Amino acid sequence: MKKYIIPLICFLSISLILLNIDKLTDVLSKTISNSPVLTINPKNEYTKDYDFKFIKNSKDYTPYSYNDLLDIFFSIINNGWEEFTFYCPNEYYECTNDLVKLTKDKTTLTHINNFVHPYNSFDSIKTAITGSNEISVYITYLYNDNEIKVINDYVNKLINDLYNPNNDDYENIKSIHDYIINNTKYDIERNDTNNSRYKSYIAYGPVVDGYATCNGYADLMAIILSKLNYQNYKIATTSEEISYKSNGHVWNAVKINDEWLHLDLTWDDPVSTDGRDYLYHKYFLVTTEEMGEADTGNVTVEEHNFNKAIYQEFFNEEKETTTNN
Repeated sequence: MKKYIIPLICFLSISLILLNIDKLTDVLSKTISNSPVLTINPKNEYTKDYDFKFIKNSKDYTPYSYNDLLDIFFSIINNGWEEFTFYCPNEYYECTNDLVKLTKDKTTLTHINNFVHPYNSFDSIKTAITGSNEISVYITYLYNDNEIKVINDYVNKLINDLYNPNNDDYENIKSIHDYIINNTKYDIERNDTNNSRYKSYIAYGPVVDGYATCNGYADLMAIILSKLNYQNYKIATTSEEISYKSNGHVWNAVKINDEWLHLDLTWDDPVSTDGRDYLYHKYFLVTTEEMGEADTGNVTVEEHNFNKAIYQEFFNEEKETTTNN
């Protein structure tokens, strides 16, 4: 039986390719204006109202640490705000330095982007600092209104056709997993040339064109999981975690019965040497340990070497398993 080639290079469109962060402007002074009042706009319908172990929704948008800045940036993106202004307090002496550090750290912003709903993920972020401790964040989002409408129509029909309330989580998600794979091909052209006629780097690609890269598969599954009210996010392995040349990989994490599991449609839809279509379940609702076992073979696989300091739900899972043994 011929070997099947699983794509080892996958583009992180919402992360390292499309990310565009402007340089900070001006210098932040150490004097703060008198009790500035923040303008808090309503959240949009795709905001996640639950927190994660690495990142959480902000309460008052006043930072006192680097972690507070992480939470604020996550909240701005998660809420779907196109712009937002907050202020550094006098007590937070390193606010400017930490802000510069964060806005220059494309990898961290990439990871933050993976925790929000795909429709709230950004294409670009611009940050400006004035001399009155005022920080303004401007966001351009990845999906436009027409793309969202087309994808939502597809998702609603898919759920109506495939979701059965009498089935368990495994069977319902499996039906959707199988349907997407059976109706989508991996976009080899974009993988090889970083260019394609298809919008395969977002959910629009598999929905309209029938082609996807890892981020297209992951975005579509994340949209469906959110629609079905499953807590979920995307996991990114960047080039930092891979020893050989690779731009990284993206797949899904979903919480089922209080357990976080991996779900990788890209690797369950391999590109084969004989041109035939194949459907696997090796990476379907598996633990980190099970995913590692699926990665073993003649070829060393590193695309799933994710940063457990970021995606801590799985770090705790592994630690608890070791302790119990």
